[in-house]
Amino acid sequence: MGSGNNGFEDNNLQNDSGALVRSGREILFQAFNWESHKNDWWKSLEGKVPDMAKSGFTSAWLPPATHSFSPEGYLPQNIYSVNSSYGSEHLLKALLQKMKHHKVRAMADIVINHRVGTTQGHGGVYNRYDGIPVSWDERAVTSCTGGLGNRSTGDNFNGVPNIDHSQDFVRKDITAWLCWLRHNVGFQDFRFDFGRGYSAKYVKEYIEGAKPLFSVGEYWDSCNYNGHALDYNQDSHRQRIVNWIDGTGQLSTAFDFTTKGVLQEAVKGQFWRLRDRQGKPPGLMGWWPSRAVTFLDNHDTGSTQAHWPFPSNHIMEGYAYILTHPGIPTVFYDHFYDWGSSIHDQIVKLIDIRKRQDIHSRSSIRILEAQSNLYSAVIGEKVCMKIGEGSWCPSGKEWTLATSGNKYAVWQK
Repeated sequence: MGSGNNGFEDNNLQNDSGALVRSGREILFQAFNWESHKNDWWKSLEGKVPDMAKSGFTSAWLPPATHSFSPEGYLPQNIYSVNSSYGSEHLLKALLQKMKHHKVRAMADIVINHRVGTTQGHGGVYNRYDGIPVSWDERAVTSCTGGLGNRSTGDNFNGVPNIDHSQDFVRKDITAWLCWLRHNVGFQDFRFDFGRGYSAKYVKEYIEGAKPLFSVGEYWDSCNYNGHALDYNQDSHRQRIVNWIDGTGQLSTAFDFTTKGVLQEAVKGQFWRLRDRQGKPPGLMGWWPSRAVTFLDNHDTGSTQAHWPFPSNHIMEGYAYILTHPGIPTVFYDHFYDWGSSIHDQIVKLIDIRKRQDIHSRSSIRILEAQSNLYSAVIGEKVCMKIGEGSWCPSGKEWTLATSGNKYAVWQK
């Protein structure tokens, strides 16, 4: 078992590299969806910064800001150009400036597993990067995706050249670019795209080199299923995420895909799923909450891609769960700004309770009920919550109702 499961909690809030300056009180906001590139995005977000700050978000994850072969930004080409389909360098810097003024950290989307070549090289493949800063030859591309580098240290991202991080010159150039994003462009936090694509030890090196204030990795693989039914036991799934975090030297957090997978089945009337065999939450959050970044949907799972969407009529039960629980919660743009002011205001209320009662990534949790139609828990001994159709309220006069909505309620002391 990895570090997450042996009851070990870290105290290295500020290690020597300065890479960890986390309080465990972060509340993240994913500030885009799959269609955002169509909408003059940097400008549009700039107008929302005061509301993001007032709502309590500490960090906003922005879409990939670099020049890309695809408008969404996930097929980078000239990485030193931050003129993208989301807007010009000038507009990006204005947005980052405004975020800094409002004390919302800017999180860069770091896409370094794959990169589209500019020139055909070995084998007639676009596996050379000529005529742009960071010009690499075919050695920078893994041999399994048409280059002359070594075999990949992870899973292939098909259809485009995958970068060989085992090459010293590649790592040197990537580290220099990450430092440039931090110090010249103004990003403070990093989100590592497609963490399955290359060894986590390279993420460790990049974090140590560029020293982001906060990092989160996307290590997304399938939950455990039996046919179409989700297994109750997801231990091996969360163990794989734990292993990835361990591989980063524990410097990065990771998105809690296990919690998402279990929670979106649980809200359909299977709340018994929300307590594992040890009586803990069943996701990464139950094993290693200080490294678990919880979320309901993102630009891949939700939005117009909808690869694995959270059931839309249960969104508020989902937020009532992640915004009251340990871990580091993330709110998705669509839910917050596109689903109406009632959802926006209910989410803000939950964030407010979290902050007021000082619930953080390491808060204690006691699960009281986990039945088919009801889940309830006490968090940090200061907040009590229930979700589901079952009626329930805490015993004891010290609890007062803080907020409630369709199939959820939260009490505080």
